[in-house]
Amino acid sequence: MTVTFNSGHSAASSHSGPGRGDRPDRKPRQRPAREDFLRDDAVETVATKTFAQLGLPDELLRALAEAGINSPFPIQSATIPDALAGRDVLGRAQTGSGKTLAFGLAILARLNGGKARPKHPRALVLVPTRELAMQVADSLTPLAKSLGLWCRTAVGGMAFTRQADALSRGVDLLIATPGRLSDHVRQGTASLSDCNFIALDEADQMADMGFMPQVREILDLTPPRGQRLLFSATLDGDVNKLVKQYLADPVTHSVAPSTASVDTMDHHVLQVSHQDKQDIVTQIGAREGRTIMFVRTKHHVDRLTERLREQGVHAAALHGGKTQGQRNRVLADFKEGHTPVLVATDVAARGIHVDDISLVLHVDPAADHKDYLHRAGRTARAGASGVVVTLVTHDQKRTVRRMTDRAGVRAETTVVRPGDAELSRITGAQEPSGEPVIERRRESPRRGGGRGFGGGRERGERSYGENRDRGGYGSREGRPSFGGRGRQPRTGSGNGAGRPQRPSRPQRRGYDS
Repeated sequence: MTVTFNSGHSAASSHSGPGRGDRPDRKPRQRPAREDFLRDDAVETVATKTFAQLGLPDELLRALAEAGINSPFPIQSATIPDALAGRDVLGRAQTGSGKTLAFGLAILARLNGGKARPKHPRALVLVPTRELAMQVADSLTPLAKSLGLWCRTAVGGMAFTRQADALSRGVDLLIATPGRLSDHVRQGTASLSDCNFIALDEADQMADMGFMPQVREILDLTPPRGQRLLFSATLDGDVNKLVKQYLADPVTHSVAPSTASVDTMDHHVLQVSHQDKQDIVTQIGAREGRTIMFVRTKHHVDRLTERLREQGVHAAALHGGKTQGQRNRVLADFKEGHTPVLVATDVAARGIHVDDISLVLHVDPAADHKDYLHRAGRTARAGASGVVVTLVTHDQKRTVRRMTDRAGVRAETTVVRPGDAELSRITGAQEPSGEPVIERRRESPRRGGGRGFGGGRERGERSYGENRDRGGYGSREGRPSFGGRGRQPRTGSGNGAGRPQRPSRPQRRGYDS
């Protein structure tokens, strides 16, 4: 099998060992504009390789085989050799394309044989949300163990002191969100001076959520000659600025367009009346299979979830107003099949990687084409198929049509009413039982805990920075936070003694996660 991808450069240099001492000084250089940088790339056809042919250590090969991961995805075949050779890598790929193993395997291989100093992680994966950090940790922790490496997470909403304790014992690979990592740096519980390998995942989403000031502050604290691997669905705007400032002569690989895949997703727009909309949503919720429903506000999530459960639909709510423990439990029930319907704000589009989601329902249309693509990316993952449905009322038709055009989507439009055969054909909708759903009692109140070092808390223990609506250390999705309550932020860099400037709160775009 072959795969076509864009390659900006070939791997012209090789490098072994965990350090970057033989790398030339990183000096500012003139590079073409982002558009030229990608448009002028030669298109190559490269044979798909095995993991062994990519040059990974035997321990990782055995761990991959034990996990049933037998052959690399295109983004992995394209980027791992260059990353192992010490090159900075710029990858464009959608969620579900295998990016986590693309940067994770390369970083773990380069960390092999080294040892971390207390409070000095050797490698960093920076992600926009807590959920994505958990997903990355779940994927990489078993692989890290095969090499005798410590992989941990540092995210908001979980106990700061536990994270600090783990950092003090030494961490090889730290997976973190920008806000919480900045807290550790400022408090002196983490130093990034040994962080020679940095991966930025979902960089476009970090930009959209207003995290770029923190990301720059964090990168400024890492060794300037360290290796940077940046992955993003799109490479424009703030992401392009980040590339120019922090990546040195990166090799560029693009294995997916910045529009939706029409091969694995069926896109539909269902025109409904205001009075019929709730009944239609409920019938869709009663379908067979795993479903995500997206709405714009936390209040709407809770209200819709309650209405669905009253009609017999096993639904659960996910949004940024819930504690991390609650979010972990909701996601665990969704993954395990106890709750087949997840009602969520856009926070879910930036962190949920669950297999076999057969339908994504936009109860409220996405705010823009990027949000549409990230929502849609929850289905049709890793080559599977899925259906994406947007409900529109008459006054939303024109706006949604413009949005789907920008997303590169050709959606079939159908006018439907509750109980229609077409509604059932497209979504699998059926009549709900009408029997209210009773809250399921869990065997363990700490399910989801113990992952990384931000797992469940002892009874009565309050998480450092949890529920920080009124300020304080840490951050929530979309609400980056530098500086504590009542303290004036200071500028600074280096060993973490200084305090970065607090960025302005990002503009919300019609939803509140």
